[in-house]
Amino acid sequence: MTPTANMVISGLSGWLSGARAAENANGPADAIARQNMLQLIHLRWLAVLGQVVTILVVHFSFRFDLPLTAMMLVLAGLVALNLFSLLRLKRAEPVGRYELFLALTLDALALTIQLYFSGGATNPFTTLYLLHVILATVLLEARATWAIVALISFCFVALVAFNRPIITSGLSDRLFFELFIMGMLIGVVLDALLLVTFVGRITANLRRHDARLAELRQRQAEETHIVRMGLLASGAAHELGTPLATLDVILGDWRRMPVFTSNPELAQELEDMRGEVLRCKSIVTGVLQSAGEARSGEVRVSTLRGFLDEVVAEWRSSRAEHNLSYDTDLLDATPIVAESTLKQVIHNVLDNAVEASATTTRLSAVMREGWIRIEVEDDGAGFTREALADFGKPYNSTKGRAGGGLGLFLVVNVLRKLGGAAEAENLPSGGARVTMRLPIAMLEVTRHG
Repeated sequence: MTPTANMVISGLSGWLSGARAAENANGPADAIARQNMLQLIHLRWLAVLGQVVTILVVHFSFRFDLPLTAMMLVLAGLVALNLFSLLRLKRAEPVGRYELFLALTLDALALTIQLYFSGGATNPFTTLYLLHVILATVLLEARATWAIVALISFCFVALVAFNRPIITSGLSDRLFFELFIMGMLIGVVLDALLLVTFVGRITANLRRHDARLAELRQRQAEETHIVRMGLLASGAAHELGTPLATLDVILGDWRRMPVFTSNPELAQELEDMRGEVLRCKSIVTGVLQSAGEARSGEVRVSTLRGFLDEVVAEWRSSRAEHNLSYDTDLLDATPIVAESTLKQVIHNVLDNAVEASATTTRLSAVMREGWIRIEVEDDGAGFTREALADFGKPYNSTKGRAGGGLGLFLVVNVLRKLGGAAEAENLPSGGARVTMRLPIAMLEVTRHG
């Protein structure tokens, strides 16, 4: 009794460490397999404790002659199996498809041996076989489940012919029958309680697995959508490059024509046109850079503070009529790769603030514990409840425009690619806030070099 109890206690102490080991999964399928293995381990601990109590009560209280040594050795084997299973979960290798089948098979054989020593098929706890069948149905594939059914059927038939009869003294037939009925009741109640508890946990694991798969499918669909948009934007940028270059040449020739040199107003309007053409060419170049097709092929290096100052200055230059407040405590010392996609992300958020009828927009940037946190607040109408619930989904827009809502969709997905995230909320005083977070390690030159 004492060695077995000590082994059980030491196994229970490894319960939590086994739970942590299950988190080191190689993908969603391995995660669900590890969680299911943990459920079997927990169930086996309860089985060991329950059998210890039952065997001792039946042997000493009801004076049934049971082979205590042999039955305790079986329980010690179950404890050893549990300890081995916990060590197995700490290994990095994925849990194999037949490991759960092997675990259920060993549990069924251990129960059969215990029943052999305690009356065979006449033992009322043969109802516990049903627990193994139902667990196999939930955890295993169809072929493996039928194999468990065949094994249990064979074991039950074998127990009819081969068993160690229970020997007792001082019990009448009526009292023996009442004890038998009581044992069946306990077995049925145990089956019900264990099934509700553990099958509920297992199905919850499966639901989480299905939810994770659904999330991955949604993410794959979004990334496919982004790829298509990128191809479209890249193609459009290539097509626009030639006419923009032609316009730039024509406007340059017009500058030397007498009609423009002699008229300062026309000359100024011509310069404004050239400025807008150059801006369009810069946008086209930015699109090609984002698609990895920049003509220069060079990676531009900047500092975090310098990059954000440049982003804000560029946005202000094209929207001089809007009031943008810029505040940051970043130091001009962190070298980073100047990601054009990140610049476009910040511009998209600022543009959304302007389009939300905001008169004032505030951008703040801080760095804490290796993370950059950029907040954009506005005093506009804020997000609707539906827009907040679907934040970051394509075509989620309140502007009523065809194709609207792609800006924030790109914001969320670009930040996710950089290891960060974006969140939106309405401010109590009115307006809205969009928070962008990403690890500085994703931008540092040392990471890319």
